[in-house]
Amino acid sequence: MNRLFASIAETTSRLDQVEVVLYVDEDDMSSHDLDSTDFRVVRIVGPALSMGGYNSACLQRARGDVLILANDDMVIRTPGWDDRIRAMNAEFEDQICLGYANDLFKKSRFCTFPIMSRRTCELLADPYPAAYRRAFIDVHLFDIFKRLQHAGFDRIRYYDDLVFEHLHYRTGKAPYDETYGYARNRRFADDPTFIALTAMRSAAANRLISAIRKEPIVEGRDVNFQGDVPSGIPSAVRLFTCRFLLDGELPYRWRIFLWYWFIGRYLAANGFLRPFVR
Repeated sequence: MNRLFASIAETTSRLDQVEVVLYVDEDDMSSHDLDSTDFRVVRIVGPALSMGGYNSACLQRARGDVLILANDDMVIRTPGWDDRIRAMNAEFEDQICLGYANDLFKKSRFCTFPIMSRRTCELLADPYPAAYRRAFIDVHLFDIFKRLQHAGFDRIRYYDDLVFEHLHYRTGKAPYDETYGYARNRRFADDPTFIALTAMRSAAANRLISAIRKEPIVEGRDVNFQGDVPSGIPSAVRLFTCRFLLDGELPYRWRIFLWYWFIGRYLAANGFLRPFVR
């Protein structure tokens, strides 16, 4: 975390307009005093939560007009990055946009560190669902904005020359530690949740579209969080075909990507790819 703090202090144009909101587990005593003399730090100390729960708790305490999700293995490399983010937020009068920087790992493929305005978060109602235990929040948000894109509103902004480097162990830039181990052991746990929240993403996208069109916003229905779990490969292919390939609200390329990606994840989660992986 000190590395991230140092990068913020070194690259930010307006430190007086930046705050970092941290959620620290109550048993992580070594992190309870994390602070900075360069910018405002808000610490929330509490029980362990899901990843969605952590981010939602931080959102409630944040004061800024623009929210950026970040990990402690992120380092900001681009001087004046905050000026770029302010310009992005000013591009659209309604402030409805999903931005993301180049993390030098997933790059344009995923919005690893999603950037959204407070108004967008409010319109989404629950931008970081607590049902996501470890992962998929970035894919969840990306999927919502892909629905906007397919409806004719391209509000996704990727900045290749704006670098928020992700020092992930898979890039060889960080050691494999206990935190990564915890996430890796549960890396497929959120797959059913992503599928279960399809209706939630559809409703969220429709709220954003209504706001863009300046139409009355219709509240979505309550969402059933019970995800479908395939009973075998044929069942998985049928489920992913129904949920992804046949989802007419999504761009075709994104549908195809989700379909083959989830099939691959299902095969990996159930050990079918083990003979091919050393």
